[in-house]
Amino acid sequence: MKIKPLMSYYTFKSNNLLKLYIPTRTLLETILLWSQNKMASTKLIFTFVIAFLLSLFISPSHSFWSHPPNDDGLKVSAIDSLKVNLSLYYDTLCQNCSTFIVANLTEVFNNDLITIINLRLVPWANAYINKTNNAIVCQHGPDECLLNTLEACAINVWPDVNKHYAVIYCFQFLAIEGKHKEWKSCFDTLGLNKTSVLDCYISGNGTKLLQKYADETGHLNPPHRFVPWLVVNNQPLLEDYKNFATYVCKAFKGSGAPQACKSLVHKKIN
Repeated sequence: MKIKPLMSYYTFKSNNLLKLYIPTRTLLETILLWSQNKMASTKLIFTFVIAFLLSLFISPSHSFWSHPPNDDGLKVSAIDSLKVNLSLYYDTLCQNCSTFIVANLTEVFNNDLITIINLRLVPWANAYINKTNNAIVCQHGPDECLLNTLEACAINVWPDVNKHYAVIYCFQFLAIEGKHKEWKSCFDTLGLNKTSVLDCYISGNGTKLLQKYADETGHLNPPHRFVPWLVVNNQPLLEDYKNFATYVCKAFKGSGAPQACKSLVHKKIN
């Protein structure tokens, strides 16, 4: 694969023995190619992915909070109020959803769109509540209900999008590989304590969180017709969801838009 030159590079470490300097977009493309063509073992692919996560999501350079506010915090409040709401409604074991999260949505951290986005992840979509016994039923079975709940708990435990997105990304990558039952490994690999998330699940608080997501999803207007279902400031993107960056940039009314928006300024939304 020919490596195209990019402006930003990240350092990736594997067991403190190897350092690779690879353009982030090229790395993602390579990972997906390996995954699809089985050119490398899952363990090797997973090592590259987690290294990418650690440098990308938890790196302060890609966090909104890396831009210090003024003394009274008014600057942060002003910028935060201008952020565009980007909401993703999805099922955790839906392959299209997992692929979108891993291959597409992750780019908001790479191109700095995350600095103007309030990213909301809503793991419910096609699940429903059985009125007979009040049980939650998921389209892809009990394993999906488990992951939906765990991801809801992760969002609740770690409101910082850099942290809960890293966990969700890890879960969804494993789902693509058919390894979703190994979800516990994500916490250890990311260096995050899983105790609070497990407590959330065991206590039933995760179920309460899902019920709130169920209510929100049920009130979508228009109702979602498929997943993944993306909404930008209450505007559903329908089949054009992969073009979400253009809609985000158009909806952003603040100054200092990231370079990704400037490159889309001439792109027309049909």
